[in-house]
Amino acid sequence: MEALTDLKAILHSKRANIYYLEMCRIMQKNGRVLYLTEEKVEKQYWNIPIANTTVILLGTGTSITQAAMRMLASAGVLVGFSGGGGTPLLAASEIEWLTPQSEYRPTEYVQGWMSFWFDEKKRLQVTKQFQLLRIAYMQRVWSKDKNLRAEGFSLADPDLAQALEGFSTSIGQCRNVNQLLLLEAKLTKKLYRIAASRTKIKGFVRNHGNIDDANAFLSHGNYLAYGLAASTLWVLGIPHGFAVMHGKTRRGALVFDVADLIKDTLILPWAFICAKEQATEQEFRQQCLLNFSQHKALDFMFDTVKDASLKGPSL
Repeated sequence: MEALTDLKAILHSKRANIYYLEMCRIMQKNGRVLYLTEEKVEKQYWNIPIANTTVILLGTGTSITQAAMRMLASAGVLVGFSGGGGTPLLAASEIEWLTPQSEYRPTEYVQGWMSFWFDEKKRLQVTKQFQLLRIAYMQRVWSKDKNLRAEGFSLADPDLAQALEGFSTSIGQCRNVNQLLLLEAKLTKKLYRIAASRTKIKGFVRNHGNIDDANAFLSHGNYLAYGLAASTLWVLGIPHGFAVMHGKTRRGALVFDVADLIKDTLILPWAFICAKEQATEQEFRQQCLLNFSQHKALDFMFDTVKDASLKGPSL
């Protein structure tokens, strides 16, 4: 059995795995966390490498033992119960995630976050920083991702370049969060329209209740991003309620703020591409995990939140 101290040897920002499991039982056996599936002929056990895992989403027909939860907590793995396809989240501890109990996380980041959070002007400045970094990350990733360029997502295209440039320019003119939220919504609609055009998906309308592949993949992929964001905030010890942009009605909105750093870049285009190619949910999920690893999404999230906490507003 691995020593409990070894389970956190891999930094969260370097961990490679996110799991979505359904129709199985998760348990601890011989010092490992396994999930059990029942086939027609026999039962099959599959190992979960928890030391290299950030998040586990438990879909329909799942159960988990107390011993397994204890080991997952020791490894710092976040667990969320969800509906089919990874949405919606149903667990109700720490907003929507079952976070490991640990009183020995760093305090410097939450203290730094609080040093600016109660000042509305400074909070707005950090919000603008997040949005500018979000666009810079998209430009950096999309400019070097050959697969995206092959699918027609090129920064050289006038419609895409104009949408990103217009958003970046308008950020500085926003006087409050509501104006920024409206600006963000307009950008996202433009990106949906561009993605639908590139993949020749006609009549697309973003609707969380729709079951067409593009909408389903967007929802599922976004929840994977929420898992990474929740993991980032848990490691840094910052409560989810201290959002800078969202959060007028939802207490856990800082998860959404951090997830937005990567969603449009790594989830949005591939949701449309995989829908066009009639990919399975598992194939789409594997593409998302590949994107997270290849483009160092967790590193980017950690660096962004840490810089805001320790340096405060820089605009």
